[in-house]
Amino acid sequence: MTKKRIALFGSTGSIGTQALEVIRANSDLFEAEILTAQTNDELLIQQALEFRPNAVVIGDEGKYQKVKSALAATDTKVFAGEQALVEAADFDTYDIMLAAIVGFAGLKPTLKAVDKGKTIALANKETLVVAGDIVMQRAIEKHVPILPVDSEHSAIFQCLVGEGRNRIEKIVLTASGGPFLGKKPNFLVNVKRDHALQHPNWSMGAKISIDSATLMNKGLEMIEAKWLFNLKPEQVQVVVHPQSIIHSMVQFEDGSMKAQMGLPDMKLPIQYAMGFPQRIKNDFPRLDFKKYPSLSFEEPDLKTFRNLALATEALYKGGNMPCILNAANEIAVWAFLRNRIGFLDITAVVEKTMQQVSFIAQPSLEEYFDSDGEARTFAASLIQM
Repeated sequence: MTKKRIALFGSTGSIGTQALEVIRANSDLFEAEILTAQTNDELLIQQALEFRPNAVVIGDEGKYQKVKSALAATDTKVFAGEQALVEAADFDTYDIMLAAIVGFAGLKPTLKAVDKGKTIALANKETLVVAGDIVMQRAIEKHVPILPVDSEHSAIFQCLVGEGRNRIEKIVLTASGGPFLGKKPNFLVNVKRDHALQHPNWSMGAKISIDSATLMNKGLEMIEAKWLFNLKPEQVQVVVHPQSIIHSMVQFEDGSMKAQMGLPDMKLPIQYAMGFPQRIKNDFPRLDFKKYPSLSFEEPDLKTFRNLALATEALYKGGNMPCILNAANEIAVWAFLRNRIGFLDITAVVEKTMQQVSFIAQPSLEEYFDSDGEARTFAASLIQM
């Protein structure tokens, strides 16, 4: 396998730091070509001094001078600002973009990389939630592989290898249920930030941890799966599986099901996407079935965790509704993490925004950006930010 040059967009987040662990352990196979961060200048500097990338980008322009000074003795080029992220995605010097920027901010660089004909290892689900039709169409036109990094979508992808001619009847995305599985609204009304961040199975960043606690994460994954695997909404199903051992399943038209299994560890799907089509030997912990004598499954509680119901509604409605859903959710989660609103208020903000922002059935890219801005403004007004 020839050495692959990785452009790691979002290198200081949970996915980014784990991707660098994979690169560190497989330095004969991968090298970090570009590293980007939004605000975490300290960690970006530390990463750049270790991995010596060709370029780094710090999104916060106020931190440019600090990063530049810290890397002055190296050959690493330093850039800053939102536009610099897009320009870095346009470089010729990398082979794979690992798209790990959190939220809507990941869309522009990812689109630029697709236009450049680069392979995308996609950890940023919001890119497809917001503008999946446009992103996937461009990927087809440019013959660009989109390799999913989310554990659930990686599982589906792995189940489909070798099944190209066989029709999918449905896919089943598994959900852990998050830290509040089985709880009711009278409990959730008092939930605080730190409690919601404690996921039982996975180690994740703050935004995705809250999305997991509200089940919005699973709703966003349903929308992402529709675009990744070219499915109809009714072909995407969610089941709660608290042990997080089966990462997702595919049912084919003959009724046969395939599942991908393993311990909950994001380094495995990250490594799989970066190494594809080869599997790379590693020393990650192995699944011992004797430690999991029973695996359980149940229907999600849509009455309590209404974010999943709202996301399903957006999936079926299509158009710019998933974009509106995502924008409102990003604002609401931001406010919750700063103790500005309660846990159940997240759902209320999303629902009211979906009701108020103008629906567009077949949006252009520009209209997606407009819808995102309009939804953020409305959601922020509800919170009185």
